[in-house]
Formats: sequence, C-alpha cells, structure tokens
Amino acid sequence: MEFFTNVMNQLNSIVWALPLVVLCLGAGIWFSIRMKFPQVRLFKEMVKLLVHGEKSDAGITPFQAFAATVGSRVGMGNIAGVATAIFFGGPGAVFWMWIIAFIGASSAFMESALAQAYKVKGGNGEYLGGPAYFIERALKCKPYAIAFAVATILGPGILMPGLHVNSIASTYEEAFGADMLLVGIIFCAIFGLVICGGIKRIAKTAEYMAPIMCVVYVVMAFAIIIMRIKDVPAVFKLIVTSAFGLDPLFGGIVGSAISWGVKRGIYSNEAGQGSGAIVSAAAECSHPAKQGLVQAFSVYIDTLIVCTSSALIILLAGTYNVGGPDGTMALVENIPGVEYGIRWAQNALNAVYGGTWGGKALAIVIIMFVFTSLMGYYYQAESNVRYLFKDNKKAVWVMRAVFLFSAFSGVLVNGEIIWTMGDTGAGMMAWLNIIAILLLSKKGFALLKDYEEQRKAGKDPVFDPKKFDIEDTTGVWSKFKNK
Repeated sequence: MEFFTNVMNQLNSIVWALPLVVLCLGAGIWFSIRMKFPQVRLFKEMVKLLVHGEKSDAGITPFQAFAATVGSRVGMGNIAGVATAIFFGGPGAVFWMWIIAFIGASSAFMESALAQAYKVKGGNGEYLGGPAYFIERALKCKPYAIAFAVATILGPGILMPGLHVNSIASTYEEAFGADMLLVGIIFCAIFGLVICGGIKRIAKTAEYMAPIMCVVYVVMAFAIIIMRIKDVPAVFKLIVTSAFGLDPLFGGIVGSAISWGVKRGIYSNEAGQGSGAIVSAAAECSHPAKQGLVQAFSVYIDTLIVCTSSALIILLAGTYNVGGPDGTMALVENIPGVEYGIRWAQNALNAVYGGTWGGKALAIVIIMFVFTSLMGYYYQAESNVRYLFKDNKKAVWVMRAVFLFSAFSGVLVNGEIIWTMGDTGAGMMAWLNIIAILLLSKKGFALLKDYEEQRKAGKDPVFDPKKFDIEDTTGVWSKFKNK
C-alpha cells in the first residue's frame, strides 16, 4: 500500500504541476476574451434556455442535462474539496476558485457546444458525444480520442468514485456512529439500481435531487450567515487579501492558494475537464450553442453559490485559525481532533448550531450530493466505454461492475490516497480536453457567432452541420432542418 501511495502521489504531482494550472487559467481567459465574455453578456439567455428547452424520446431535456452535470459537479468537491483547499492554500484559495469558475464558464461553453455539434446516435437511439467523439471527428486523431476515453474510464470510472463513498461513510460514522462498511454496502446496492437504467434514469433522478440538495445546503449556509452577519465583511476581506498575499499571515502561501484554488475549482465545477461535455451531448437541442450556454450557467451554481456556501460555513464557524509556520490551517483548541475535509464541515456546523444536529443534517444532505455526483461519473465512464467498444452491452455491464467495486473501495482505503487518486483522474482529463478544445476553438467561436446572428435575425437558432463541414452520419440534426 505504501508503494501504491507513493506512486499515486508522484503521478499526481506531475499531472498537477504548474503548467496545468497555467493552461486552465490561460485557456479560460482566451476563450472569454475571444467570445466577448459570454458568461456575462448572455447570462439572461442562459437562464431562458435552461427553462425552455426541447424534449424528445431520443435525448434528455436541457434541464435534465443541466441537473445531471450540476449533480456531478455539486458533490464532495464543494464541501470536502473546499475544506481541503482552505487547509492547504488558506482562505485565498476560495478567491481563486471563484476566478476559475468565472473564466471556466467559457471553457464549459466551448467543450459542451463542440460535444453537441459532433454528437451521434448510439445503437439504442440515445445521443452519445463528448471529447472522445469530437477529437476523432474534428481533429481526425483516433489515438488521441482513445487516450481521452481511457483517461475518463480511469478517472470518473475507477479513480474518483471511492472518494465520494469514503466521504459519505465517514460522515455517517461521525454523525450517527454507523459502521462505514455497512454504509458502503447499502449505498452501492441502491446506486446500482439507478445506473442500470441508463442515462434517462440517471437524468430523471438528478432532475429531482440536484435542485433539492442545492437549496437545502445553501439555506443551511444562509442561516449561518445571518447568525454571524457581523463577521461576513471580515471573512470576505480575508479571502481577497490572502489570495494576493496582502494578509501577512498568508503572505508565504500565495502560490499554494492559486494552485489549490484552481485544482479544487476544476475538481468541483469540472469546467475544462470534459466531463460536462459528455452529459451535454445527450441533450436534445436545435443548436449546439444552446447547450453550451446552459452548461456555462451550471458552473456558476456549482462554484459561486455552493462552494462559497461551504467556505462561509467553515470561515464563519470559528473553527479556522492559522497555526503552522507555513500558514496552513490549525484547529482552534475547543474543537480538537477534527480532520480537514468533510468532517471539518460537519464540526463547523455543530460549532454554530450547537450540539450535533448540524452535522447530522449535513450527513443526510450528503446522500444526495454523493448520489448525483456518482451518477454523473458513471455516465461519463459508460459513454466512453460505449465509444471504445462500439456500444457493446457486455462491456457496459463490466463497466457497471467495475464502477460499483471502485466506489465501494472507498470504505477500504484511507482518505488521503483517495483524494490523490481523484485529483489525478481529473487532471488527466483536463490535460487532454483543454488542449483539444484549444485546437478546435475556431469552430467553437463560429458556433457562438452563428447562434447570435440567428438570434439577432429573430429566429430560433437551428444548427446546419454542413455549414461547419460536419458530416451528420447518424441523422442527429435532420429533425431540425424544416424547423
């Protein structure tokens, strides 16, 4: 186990070296400037498209795709991930999470619009797409596409699921004294019933669970804000000043704040990682830019609302203090033995609300967070298995078994190595996807331009693949020709 831990730590340090941080920030800035900041200009359009979207038997609705991707994004990265970022990068890491969310919204648009433009119909009539598909069809590089598909199966399919089950099991152990092994068995059994229903059952489940879990968690955070309203300005000031090293307590860890903010921001909102694009491709819409804008909006929900809620819960609860010579977190003396991560958030809630009911309430909400996250992860892995094995049903069932085993393994392995595995999986996907969407950026810019030109002409935009030299081999866009 020690050898495996060392190997994973070494691999993670290579994957998440400075070049990936620069690549993520640089790509988001370039896309934002080149498209004239659609995340601001077209905000109202995003909301409109989310509410009024096409429906069909072949695809899922834009809202279902939105809910599935929000469900995937709003998970442990928003609670345990934020706590970990603050632990290692100080409060300033939260600021850099905001930044990567804002500029990452343009990356989310780019990858999702491209996934829509190059999607195909699978053997069961459902839409399939994502980076593997647009890399092969647009870049004409099959080995590159295979590499992304393999990275996605390794990341969301094998390396990342255990983190979430570990978090939920440890949460219930902390809140109710439940046996972690038993929690893992029950959770994985119920989860298996959902994923066997394919993308439509996954999307339908996420459609109901994602809004509820977000609202409940934000309400819990809002109550803390009201109770500690006098401290709110100071907390926001601390986040901003420590992000740039202006606060003397955090002057020496500015690099860590940026690195951990970007890393946890990408792990949380997945913008630029390519995972949101996989689910986006399953949606029904008349123009790729529509789903691109919807997915850009989901990044805001994830980071600017849910992640900020987690940060405020921790920083307003009085459980944070600077202790070590390197500026990393030390727990205050009256709350001993609290681990960073999900249990830190639990104890922060208990510290504010008194007793243990705050942590217990979080444990109940966590069920939905983890469930929707893993549904998104599973579909990402399944979609790429179907890409590699040409819709082979046996391969899909093997993937289901492997995924459930990987998820359950989270209660058997220590939490530190699980976080490392999750980071490595997300990083591998990000490297491959961001380079691909940078190479295809002209196509993405053209998709947005075409959409806006049709909107200005008073039309409901319709995508013509021939106009973009895209061959519609499976008739995905034929139903919209006479619209």
